[in-house]
Amino acid sequence: MPDPIAPEGWSCPLALSNYPTIVMGHGTGAKLSSDLIEHLFVPAFRNPILEAMGDSSVLDLPTGRLAFTTDGHVVRPLFFPGGSIGELAVNGTVNDLAMAGARPLYLSAAFILEEGFPIDQLSQIVTLMAEAAKRAGVKIVAGDTKVVERGHGDGCYITTAGIGIVPAGRSVGPDQAQPGDAVIVSGTIGDHGMAVMSVREGLEFETQLTSDTAPLHELVERLFAAVPNVRALRDPTRGGVAATLNEFASRSKVGVLIEETALPLRPEVQGACELLGLDPLMVANEGKLIAVVPAECVDAALTRLRSHPLGERAARIGTIVADHPGMVVMQTSIGGKRVVTLPIGEQLPRIC
Repeated sequence: MPDPIAPEGWSCPLALSNYPTIVMGHGTGAKLSSDLIEHLFVPAFRNPILEAMGDSSVLDLPTGRLAFTTDGHVVRPLFFPGGSIGELAVNGTVNDLAMAGARPLYLSAAFILEEGFPIDQLSQIVTLMAEAAKRAGVKIVAGDTKVVERGHGDGCYITTAGIGIVPAGRSVGPDQAQPGDAVIVSGTIGDHGMAVMSVREGLEFETQLTSDTAPLHELVERLFAAVPNVRALRDPTRGGVAATLNEFASRSKVGVLIEETALPLRPEVQGACELLGLDPLMVANEGKLIAVVPAECVDAALTRLRSHPLGERAARIGTIVADHPGMVVMQTSIGGKRVVTLPIGEQLPRIC
């Protein structure tokens, strides 16, 4: 884990080092708020646009269609194997833009902090968030901070928004799948949800479960380079693969047929799901994508995805069919079939 921004190095006459935890004054817009911004957020996220410190940021945008998204992050615990709420906030927003075919450019971040939350933990989150933004090649250019009373905020919540540009000629959507198309997943499923579950519940396995949180925009660019006519893209977060495939089936008015034996699944994740009675198809992912591409483009798509570290275990898992429109069916490993339903609720709450 990187070294957090140390409060003892702050030089303000009323330095925040005098306050080891968040107090209500940090959310008033007065002196303590100013100190928090000047000595924590701005140094971590530093860029000329943010440093202008206006009520709004003025952005230069390339030509093209604008993609805009927003997301909230309430994961518990805040730190888990392979990531934290900071990386999730950046990567989740970057990925939402990428799933629209956009090239991510700018993010905003709003922090809801609970009175009593340790400043050093906030510093770690902000530092990890800044590093994630740097890896993704995006700038955090606006933000806000609010403080709620002790017992009302669970430490730290983060709300992000993102802007990107969709290049000319790209058009993807969950309503564009066609019978005969192939369904591809970029790697193993269920990693993030089970990693969070294991640390939250104190479960121990022979191999540590690790979140897959990662920015997917570079992987998406490789896919479009090989298959310009990608039909649909989604990152299967809440509700997992099951929710994403049901969305495709419903919106495109088609059926989806998947093969259980084709699903890439780490043995430790499969074992954890069996132990806890969970369906890996319904467990959240934070660094995987599902793509629908024309059948004749499958080999090209898989080759390009597998050429990137985040897509090394990309696999075709199914086919779009005209039968059973609006329904997802899985061919099981024992030769039968079962309907993959839309999850009624979260199997694992508070995982993103």
